[in-house]
Amino acid sequence: MQRSALIRGLIAAATASLWLLGSVSVAQETRPAPKPNIILIFVDDMGYGDLGCYGNPTNKTPNIDRLAAAGQRWTSFYSSGATCVPSRRGLMTGRHPALMGKVKWADIRSQLLPAMLNSQGYTTAILGKWHLAGYPKNFTTSPMHPLECGFDSHYGTPGSNDVPAPKGKKQTRSLFDACDKFTFQVPLIRGREIVELPVDQELLTKRYTEEAVKWITENKDRRFFLYLAHNMPHAPVFASKDFQGRSKGGRYGDVVEEIDWSVGQVMTTLETLDIEKETLVIFTSDNGPWTMFGPHGGTAAPLRGEKGTAWEGGYRVPGIFYWPGAVRPGVVEDMAANLDLYATFATLAGSTEPTTQRGYISKDMSGVLLRGEVGPRKHWLYSGGAVAFRSGNYKIHLSTKDRSSDPDTRKQEQSKQHDPPLLFDLSKDVGERKNINAEHPEVVGRLLEELNAYRHRAQ
Repeated sequence: MQRSALIRGLIAAATASLWLLGSVSVAQETRPAPKPNIILIFVDDMGYGDLGCYGNPTNKTPNIDRLAAAGQRWTSFYSSGATCVPSRRGLMTGRHPALMGKVKWADIRSQLLPAMLNSQGYTTAILGKWHLAGYPKNFTTSPMHPLECGFDSHYGTPGSNDVPAPKGKKQTRSLFDACDKFTFQVPLIRGREIVELPVDQELLTKRYTEEAVKWITENKDRRFFLYLAHNMPHAPVFASKDFQGRSKGGRYGDVVEEIDWSVGQVMTTLETLDIEKETLVIFTSDNGPWTMFGPHGGTAAPLRGEKGTAWEGGYRVPGIFYWPGAVRPGVVEDMAANLDLYATFATLAGSTEPTTQRGYISKDMSGVLLRGEVGPRKHWLYSGGAVAFRSGNYKIHLSTKDRSSDPDTRKQEQSKQHDPPLLFDLSKDVGERKNINAEHPEVVGRLLEELNAYRHRAQ
């Protein structure tokens, strides 16, 4: 980001919101970075193009936009998977979900992200969606319950807000259109106690926000890690009464704007408690948008693809980092992924990393965040229903699909194989429209070799 543009952005942010008045004035200070509090706001199925700071012309997201203006906004930040569970597995382990092999999850609970931070004296809490190890028959007694995995406090749902589906039905577009806030029998659980079944889905974002404000206030004198994992905007989308019909983006826009309100409430709390300068706040999404569900899904524009695909729109998500006086403000074009948060948090907390674990490829981002260094990640593997690989600006697709399933029947759609692989230069064609494999067969060959080596190193 050019200096003049940066200054204008910081001034605009400072005058727009009280909670940024103090932080912007010290944004360029050079001071030691102690162990910070960490708040990870992890939303569900929000697209790269759903926020104002990423170019959305309709959704109003002033609080998130201010975080981006006064912090770092990454433009090549990836989810670990193109769907919910793989993304969370990468996040919680620092291991690539396609490279970790078979895992006995109960055996590695002490190595999960919250347990690592807990071992360094952090008080930890999860508010929202867990969904790390599927849907156990009884989540309250599961060995993979968050309270068994390093969290001191838990309030939320076992998984997505569309599971379980009503008896005899599938999660189709028609069901999402017709359902109400109680159609899906989703339990709300505090600790190991079910407190509401089914949960009122219109209140999920509001309740998590109220719990976050309360929990931060109660733990302001401790080092803490808060994992605020919103169920929204995963289909079907619901907003509370105060936000229904308020946005210009329809039902989905209402939900996005309530999430933005939630971010504002969290930031106001940090400012009021005078712990904003001690706290690293990250905002990101678990994967791309479920665009195929119309008003229940968002947009990845200007990227191609959506959730469940290996196009950029399936994996590339918002990535915003804010820590006044520590994180250097600007736009970062370097590559990173949510699994890199493991190594980054370990560095900031003074912990060790499980580097001998199969598939552990987490890269420490702290040099970029705190000192403006070049990012350490140079490659990324897209896996799942389709396979692609990125090296620098070039990306090859070994297979592709345009959506994960048929929205009307939910039948899985097959991927299309490509031999030779498709090739795109993302620096010139971020929308992946012009296949240039015929012009650069040597680049295709090089990336195939790098992909093979990449997979081998992770074994």
